Amino acid sequence: MRPLEGVRILDLSRMVAGGVSGMVFADLGADVIKVEQPGSGDPLRQWTTEGQAFWWKVYGRNKRFVTLNLKVPEGRALFLRLASECDAVVESFVPGTLERLGLGWDVLHAHNPKLVLLRISGWGQTGPGSQRPGFGTLVEAASGFAAMNGEPDGAPIVPSFPLADTASALYACTALMFALYHRDVHGADGQCIDLALFESLFSLLGPLPAEYAALGRLRGRDGSRSKNAGPRGCYRTSDDRWVAVSGSTPKMAERILRSYGLAHLLDDPRFATNEARVVNSLALDEEVCRAIASRTLAENVAIINENHLTAMPVQTVADIEGDPHWQARGLLVDVADADGGTVRMHDVVPRFSDTPGTIAWAGGALGHDNASVFGALGLSACEIRQLAERGVI
Repeated sequence: MRPLEGVRILDLSRMVAGGVSGMVFADLGADVIKVEQPGSGDPLRQWTTEGQAFWWKVYGRNKRFVTLNLKVPEGRALFLRLASECDAVVESFVPGTLERLGLGWDVLHAHNPKLVLLRISGWGQTGPGSQRPGFGTLVEAASGFAAMNGEPDGAPIVPSFPLADTASALYACTALMFALYHRDVHGADGQCIDLALFESLFSLLGPLPAEYAALGRLRGRDGSRSKNAGPRGCYRTSDDRWVAVSGSTPKMAERILRSYGLAHLLDDPRFATNEARVVNSLALDEEVCRAIASRTLAENVAIINENHLTAMPVQTVADIEGDPHWQARGLLVDVADADGGTVRMHDVVPRFSDTPGTIAWAGGALGHDNASVFGALGLSACEIRQLAERGVI
């Protein structure tokens, strides 16, 4: 048995944040019914590489797929019938869209008082900026993240993967579980959750607002260097590989310097304390860079392992696949695909000792489960066919 078996979620969301949260729910046993627009579906299906929709295959895994046109009365009526049998609805429309469809929180709550509505948006459901486009890239730029990411003399950098969306997805998972716990343990009704991508990512920046309020100082771009400790960064080896180093505690920073023959730096006032090393991080970087650059990757790894340093080669997916540690833990699995092949993807996270999650199938075809889901509502095969012909499903 998986931990969320018995929980049913109606997923109206599109793209990554809702997709990832739904994947986690489904991995852990929830019955996630993915609702998409007939004929087009979730735009994530169009994120393809050489014609293959890897994003969809991974983030759509373990879900059931139905099509439903919420712009027509029959579609909305079917949606409410489904919602009456679900624990939660997840949506990521522009704020106000559900209300314009006549499916706002007041309607859903009146229809099913125990229902939890999880609303994911770029900027939140309220406020003068709520209607702005809410793509994760815009959030990463606006949140303060990009301003402090990159080299000092370079452009701000937004990440090459959907960071704001995936961070929000993890918040979404915990938020929904909190709401269901409150409902089931305290005997309460369901509630509406307002989750903004901006607020999720901004919260990960930690004490930056406190620092600015107290000191009037903004974090600039420092590459891979840290404002908290040093040495810290990625350093090139003599054979053109890279090593990441993290001297996040004074003890470890001192061990790194000693292990690389740089113990004399600890007698230099510029590098004698953690605060001094942060202030003089550029000069410290030059010393560490030279030490690592004079050795091959293998030679650096030997020093790292022998001295138990907090450093690690910069790895690619190819390196990770060949790593005995991750092979032993079964990090990657090959999942059956509808075309008869398999899709490689990460296994379920996190790992439960007694109720482990499983992956049964990769993301499926548009409307794949229309017959089973709508049939369970009592619709006959003839009625389902007629709904499809009219564009309702």
